[in-house]
Amino acid sequence: MAPTRHALVVRGGWDGHQPVEATELFIPYLEEHGFSVRVEESPKVYADAEYMAGVDLVVQCMTMSTIEKDELAGLIAAVEAGTGLAGWHGGIADSFRASADYLQLVGGQFAHHAAAMPPADRTGEQSDNYVPHRIEMTPAGAGHPITAGLTDFDLDTEQYWVLTDDYVDVLATTTTAVRPWGAWNRPITCPAVWTRQWGHGRVVVCTPGHRVEVLQDSNVRTIVERGLLWAAR
Repeated sequence: MAPTRHALVVRGGWDGHQPVEATELFIPYLEEHGFSVRVEESPKVYADAEYMAGVDLVVQCMTMSTIEKDELAGLIAAVEAGTGLAGWHGGIADSFRASADYLQLVGGQFAHHAAAMPPADRTGEQSDNYVPHRIEMTPAGAGHPITAGLTDFDLDTEQYWVLTDDYVDVLATTTTAVRPWGAWNRPITCPAVWTRQWGHGRVVVCTPGHRVEVLQDSNVRTIVERGLLWAAR
């Protein structure tokens, strides 16, 4: 089948989130569904207005990075005009911390992942922040194309505590438990999967996805794959 739509994969940033390996999981899926795929290792391409006008979907996996004003303006303009934007974990929810306009576009920002053990017992490895937790579907999620038919499921990986606004449609949540050594004294429920309409474009954020093995979980992979297709123009 000849490609009928165009996907742009923008990846990079912190290597711990395996931006190359993670995005490579989904490129064949996009190609099988009729997308031509271009891969870029920085957000510079967002500033190319002529190119971005023809992009139907941006898949971003870019953690803890920076973005120039013209690049961000190009991304926002493309989404407002109908380009979809989708991603997972820090690749979309912890990308450009210094940009308020980016945070407004995405609708949420990583704030914390609670460690599984007291500070004295931590080793400095990523696994310090792996905790068993549940992803719970919302009533809205039960009827949404991205999460329809899925039930609550458990993961043992980073659990994102995110800051979000009211202009998100929450498909799934997760609740961070109280830790005896933590500063909070009641459980915190946050969005784990959400969508957002921005102009004519759709935004999808899936907070699970710390590493490849999490993205290979059948539930997480289904959410990401369906989200890519749903977001695309």
